[in-house]
Amino acid sequence: MHNKILENLKITALNDMQKASIAAAEKGSDVIILAPTGSGKTLGFLIPALKNIDVQIAGVQVLVLVPSRELALQIEQVFKQMGTGFKVNCCYGGHAVRVEKNNFAEAPAVLIGTPGRIAYHLRHENFDESTISTLVLDEFDKALEFGFQEDMSYIIGKLLSLKQRLLTSATQMETIPAFTGVKNPIEIDFLKDIKVAPDLKLKKVMTTAEDKLDTLFKLICKIGSKTTLIFCNHRETVDRISDLLIDKDLAHDIFHGGMEQDERERALLKFRNGSIKILITTDLASRGLDIPEIEYIIHYQLPYTEDAFLHRNGRTARMNAKGTSYLILADDEKYPFLKNDIETESLKASYTIPKDSDWQTIYIAAGKKDKVNKIDIVGLLLKKGGLQKEDVGLIEVKDQSSYVAIKRKMVGKVLSSLADERIKNKKVKIEVAM
Repeated sequence: MHNKILENLKITALNDMQKASIAAAEKGSDVIILAPTGSGKTLGFLIPALKNIDVQIAGVQVLVLVPSRELALQIEQVFKQMGTGFKVNCCYGGHAVRVEKNNFAEAPAVLIGTPGRIAYHLRHENFDESTISTLVLDEFDKALEFGFQEDMSYIIGKLLSLKQRLLTSATQMETIPAFTGVKNPIEIDFLKDIKVAPDLKLKKVMTTAEDKLDTLFKLICKIGSKTTLIFCNHRETVDRISDLLIDKDLAHDIFHGGMEQDERERALLKFRNGSIKILITTDLASRGLDIPEIEYIIHYQLPYTEDAFLHRNGRTARMNAKGTSYLILADDEKYPFLKNDIETESLKASYTIPKDSDWQTIYIAAGKKDKVNKIDIVGLLLKKGGLQKEDVGLIEVKDQSSYVAIKRKMVGKVLSSLADERIKNKKVKIEVAM
């Protein structure tokens, strides 16, 4: 069973944390998995949850509660790739309630969702919770931080048939709240194995409060066309930096909780496929998101706690890669968790504005629901769009749309070549993804 799943996921072996989590869960106890972001906790709980599913029972048997929509979609993706044959559904704010309700007509074995939306469906009796025997509370520390305690407490209080609870956290917690119902858990602690990634260089850039924006812009220009994540503490700051980069005509995107779900997904998608090199974000992007190796992180504002700082830095230098984390500090800013010997970066020279990425994302108004897959899209771009294989980058097919990274210099040619083309005999809109 394991081997087939690993083959489907294109993984050769499980890591130590995943093996320990699966072994602990097999004893039937509740399990607490403490491990850093990016360490593969998802498989650490999905494989045990899968073993608990009884093929004889129709209905939801595994419930996975997560603090963000992006994490829900990511876990759903992993479960689908595992190729188990079991149905999985995802519920989250910003997704059509009607679609989610219809999906319950044939109940999934695995239900993944954010606490607010799952609580909504429970209150409206849109699914039968009496068959749920396994509960996963993923990134539980983050869920508490986001204020989901009340919804989680309500949901867990409704689950009367639970046999096992699996809880994951990227920070050590003093106590596990009683409402979780977790009893005598086996604790798997892999937090001590990683603090700041060993190949992560920390550098500070000193400035004044008034010059902070100018300093940031200079630093961006010095870094050049490399993948860069800029962290802020507030949405308003994200928007202010974005306004500056718009004025300077510098391609970038933003990501924070005040955006519509599809805008957030599109921003991550363009960052993933390399058509955007700079993403400005709040701490929402510091945990559990499916984004690639990032070479540079800039802390425009430092977070208030060391844990949050470590999570942000965990986005770079993952899995033995190298990365640099810059801290922009005004003279009067003091953070007890920072060491005194951090190297200072000088921005004395003059730097040119980075060029746009070689890639650009195009949007196709057709997806899985239209029976469109990656092969259809590659065929269309190569045969009718006149592209070579190397002109086509990452392709992501969603339910009702698809996104493709193509070489920027080819975009005009492709759009005019495909203006009247059809996919699966249907004329569809194809344009640059905004």
